[in-house]
Amino acid sequence: MRATLMYAAGDVRVEDVADPKIQQPTDAVVRIVLSCVCGSDLWPYKSLESTDSPRHMGHEFLGVVEETGNEVRGVQRGDVVVAPFVWADNTCAYCREGLQTSCPHGGQWGVNGVDGGQGQAARVPQADGTLVKLPVTEDSDLLPDLLTLSDVLCTGYHAARTAGVGRGDTVTVIGDGAVGLSAVISARLLGAEQIILMGRHQARTDLGREFGATDVVAERGDEGVARVRELTDGEGTRKVLECVGLKEALVTGFGVVRDGGIVSRVGAPQFTDVPFGFTDFLRNITLTGGVAPARAYIEELMPHILDGSIRPGRVFDRTVSLEDIDDGYRAMNDREALKALVRP
Repeated sequence: MRATLMYAAGDVRVEDVADPKIQQPTDAVVRIVLSCVCGSDLWPYKSLESTDSPRHMGHEFLGVVEETGNEVRGVQRGDVVVAPFVWADNTCAYCREGLQTSCPHGGQWGVNGVDGGQGQAARVPQADGTLVKLPVTEDSDLLPDLLTLSDVLCTGYHAARTAGVGRGDTVTVIGDGAVGLSAVISARLLGAEQIILMGRHQARTDLGREFGATDVVAERGDEGVARVRELTDGEGTRKVLECVGLKEALVTGFGVVRDGGIVSRVGAPQFTDVPFGFTDFLRNITLTGGVAPARAYIEELMPHILDGSIRPGRVFDRTVSLEDIDDGYRAMNDREALKALVRP
């Protein structure tokens, strides 16, 4: 089959790799119908050192079950399914707590002999715990929306949930990428009254307004903090959803949060030192967040897509074929595209 491999920063190739096969009785083989490029894929795209052992790329996909191991009971050949961005057994103590990302029997796509999601097919370990059946056909118009359940929508929702967003809340979302826009959708779903989106790319922030943002702040740094406080009578917002992953974004989060408020960070962190000093400590700010256990949220969010109340698939503003996936990477890296949809 054909699959996406990354050899070095900026060097993405589609090559022939071994076809996936059942290796364990708990495996399934899925023919991929849709996948996409994630913002987190851009970090190695910018920085990966040259290697003779390329990375198998992709962790967001949906498709059709082609084959199952003899212990798989939850899905069968022909089912349309979505895969969360990590695989897990969904039965261990961590999974039962809704923390599938810590499953001791789970893992990541594209490593340790497991296929990546940017290819024609993938072997899915722990298929019963990982795959979620979708009540649609493989030609459904809802597939792009349902693909967001694999990662981006659930990551934005994780930001809102861990921040405790509720009815009547004031919320600031930092970042106008696909995760930030998903966080806007999520904050609105959970009943936030005021949602301030911090971003400076108008096409994205315009979409954010359609998703539910009540205000947009294009300024950055101290000016951005001042503007948010101006919009909130000088207090800041009770909840802040940091969806970028850079230290500057977290500093902004501490600047715009109300005393006693919560900052939830879900942007993949590109730094190690958290700038949380004594002044922040005195303000009783809570810092939370982390990697999203997408599997825990899929069934909760899916009905909102099926009934049309949310259309998160609108974050896909470019479609490429698998053979042209390097153009999707380039376009996202150059800010020509928000999120690239890949059709194998």
